[in-house]
Order: sequence, then structure tokens, then C-alpha cells
Amino acid sequence: MERYALDICCHCRDNGDDVLVITRDARAVDDVFRRRCIPIRFAPLGGFLSYHAVKGICEVLNESDAPTAVHCHSTRDAFSVLTARRLLGRHDINVILTRHYVRRAGRTPFHRFVYRNVDHMIFVSHIAKEKFMSGWHWKGRYAGDDINAIVLHNSLNIELSPVFTEPSKGPVTAMYLGRLAPDKGLEELIDALVILKSMKIRLRIVGTGHPDYVDSLRRKALTAGVMHMIDWPRHKENTEDFIRMSHFGVLPSSAPEAFGLSNIEFMKEGRPIICTDNGAQPEYITHGKDGILVPPQDVDILAKEMQRLALSAGLRASIGQAARQRFESQLSWPDFIRHLYPLYTSQAKS
Repeated sequence: MERYALDICCHCRDNGDDVLVITRDARAVDDVFRRRCIPIRFAPLGGFLSYHAVKGICEVLNESDAPTAVHCHSTRDAFSVLTARRLLGRHDINVILTRHYVRRAGRTPFHRFVYRNVDHMIFVSHIAKEKFMSGWHWKGRYAGDDINAIVLHNSLNIELSPVFTEPSKGPVTAMYLGRLAPDKGLEELIDALVILKSMKIRLRIVGTGHPDYVDSLRRKALTAGVMHMIDWPRHKENTEDFIRMSHFGVLPSSAPEAFGLSNIEFMKEGRPIICTDNGAQPEYITHGKDGILVPPQDVDILAKEMQRLALSAGLRASIGQAARQRFESQLSWPDFIRHLYPLYTSQAKS
């Protein structure tokens, strides 16, 4: 979500708009925006009935009488913004909510208030929208009767550069990029390495996570005898160099992904990816053409596909080229912002 919001903020700022980010005063999040010189204000966000959150948002909105768009990334924050809009009587404030999860709609009165009053609700994939719509109805009415819903796949606000050729020396390197968390399939990835132990292949794991969980992964790799096959570089914001030093990506999430931003980072760089098929991935990846889809938690198939890519430079090249073409034609930033930006300037409901 931080990357999604950051890319939008940078675009709007470069477009000449006044941009401000409201956060909960979390350094790990705030530093991402500070590095790109995006102004930050703090508010105690996080609850449906937070007087201080509403008060803080009112203070920010009162600083300008210009037409304003507020883009929220949680239902609770959207509730606070909508409450502030109503208290201020500001009919020129657009409230947009992006759903970043594959979850059913909430059923409380607070949730219904948000769903019916946000000006636009963005779903990052069709599966996210379908799951949401399946979970809420009230007095015979469904969420879809009351909201302005749009499905808008994610993109990356990065200038496209020529595709770098894969490394010609050293072992074939597979790369995982993303959060280091139990639902990301990292345990299965280490188990797949055990099957591939006799091959000249390395795994690069790039990401951050809870120290206890990261330690458990290292212990698992050490116990399984594959620690020597894994690189654990320090995570950095710019991951393009890591991707370019790798031969293919592998992102075997065990939980359904609402989108999977890391996948398109590899596609943008012309690298083939192996990922699971239990989320939004099939919406922008065709198995065998511009990526490889595998069932979640199936270590044997995961290892087989990793071996297939590792042994065939021609296959990597053809899938990587098709992945780059798919990104350019369907997932580019100009297409994304062309659909998003009008939502900021449309007529608000209030």
C-alpha cells in the first residue's frame, strides 16, 4: 500500500497538485515518503469512533478551501474522513477508497456508511471485487447497489528502461521479492530448494519481515542443508538492480493475492516469474506465455517449474519478453493514471 500511495503522490506532485500524506506516525512508512520529499502530517488513525482522528483530519482539510480529493486505504480511515467531510459541510471533497485485500465486505453500520458514501471504491483486481461483493447485503440490497466500483489493476510509476540481459556468469539465480511473512510461501520455497539441491541454482530473498520469522526461515534453511544456496541481501527501496542480477522471479504466495505488485516489477524488467494461481495473478498472467502459474503449497510442482526455467535460457527469454510486452500493453503507468485521475476531480456525493 505504501508503494501504491507513494507512486500516486509523486505523480500528482509532478502534475502540479498540492499533495499531503496523513499517517499514524510510523517511521518505517514515513521515511518512504520523506525520501521522495512528500509532506507528511500525523493523525491518530485506526478506529471507527476516533474523535482525535476526525479532529486531526478536519484541521488538515480546513487549511485550504480548494477542491480536494482524499484517497484512503482502509475502511476505518475512510470513515474518519467522511465524518470530517460531513462535519465541515464540505461538498467539494472527493473521498476515494482502495481495497487492497481479498476480503468480504464488513457488515457493521460503520462499514455500510463508508460503502454508501465514498465517491469511488477502487478494487485492485476482479477477485478482490468479487470477494467483497459476496460478503455484504442488507435488507435485500447488495454493496454493488450503493457504490461506484471500479477495478483498476496496479502499476508502477517508473520510467521504462531497456531490458537488461540476464547475467551470463555464475549460477542461475531465482529471486523472491516482497514481505517476509508466513503467507508468502517462503517455507515452500525453501523446501523446493531441497529438491533442487543437486542443481547449480541460487535463491535471492529480498524483503523485510518480523525478526523472529526471518530467524525461523534461516533456521529452516540451515536444518535443510540449503543455507549455502540462499543470499539474504539487505533490503533497499530500489530493487531494480537485484531483479536485473537475477534470472527469474519466484513468488509462491500461499494466501490469495489481491494483486501482487512484486510480480509486475519482474515483468517490467523482462524477467519471467513463477507465482501461484490462487489470487489475482491469472488476471494479468497467462500460464506458459508471460509467466508460470503453480498451485499454492505444492512444493513438487514449484521445484519442477524452477528447474525448467533454470535449465532453459531460451524459455526464460521468451517468457520474459512476453511479460514485458504484457506490462507495456496492459499494466503501464499512463493507463493506470488515466483511469485514476478523473476520480479525483469528479463531483463528490456529499
